[in-house]
Amino acid sequence: MDAIRKDEKLDDIHSIYVDQYDWEMRIERSDRTLEFLKKIVKRIYTAMRDTESKINGKFSKLKRKLPKKITFLHTEDVYKLYPNLTPKERECAVAKEHGAVFLIGIGYPIDKENKPHDLRAVDYDDWISNSDGVHHGLNGDILVWDNVRHSVLELSSMGIRVNSDSLTAQMKMLNFTNKKYYHELVLNNQIPLSIGGGIGQSRLAMFLLEKIHIGEVQVSEWPVEMIKRCEEDGIKLL
Repeated sequence: MDAIRKDEKLDDIHSIYVDQYDWEMRIERSDRTLEFLKKIVKRIYTAMRDTESKINGKFSKLKRKLPKKITFLHTEDVYKLYPNLTPKERECAVAKEHGAVFLIGIGYPIDKENKPHDLRAVDYDDWISNSDGVHHGLNGDILVWDNVRHSVLELSSMGIRVNSDSLTAQMKMLNFTNKKYYHELVLNNQIPLSIGGGIGQSRLAMFLLEKIHIGEVQVSEWPVEMIKRCEEDGIKLL
């Protein structure tokens, strides 16, 4: 997927040019489980590690950055661990500790003010479904610790897509009333069940190649002030 987000706030990991490996896979009703989601996440993470191995084999100066296994954590549990931190600070804390984390259930309220860890669309991923009577959500983000930037880096957002039940519940929770044709199709079970997501192509490249700015791996437009600052810091924007 290639797109332009003209209103994007630009920084070292955000560009107006967005390039992603977008994917979608049809699933069965029995696949709408947390365990199935984790299985798919592990497959994607393994592909990332395999890519890292091949790149490191070509460039000897690069270091191994991705741990052997990705850690699965729920937004509620991370909030309980760090209740006084902001969502981004919590992501930094767990990413630095584990190296790679899949943060589950983004979009569901987790604090006393009923605020989510981060916002998610009402009609996209299923972030409200329960498992064994406990909220888990069926979506999440792959987060890694970036030693070059000394911060967390989101490489992928993905999840099991909404079905009739979860879309109804999520619309009710967010008081969503602006139904479109697509929503009617989901609510009437006329769209195949699926899981899908996007992997940031340039973000993955800058992480694996140990770059500090996304403009080092993609061609885009940047503010004059940013270009000047990068030149002063010895950062070569493409």
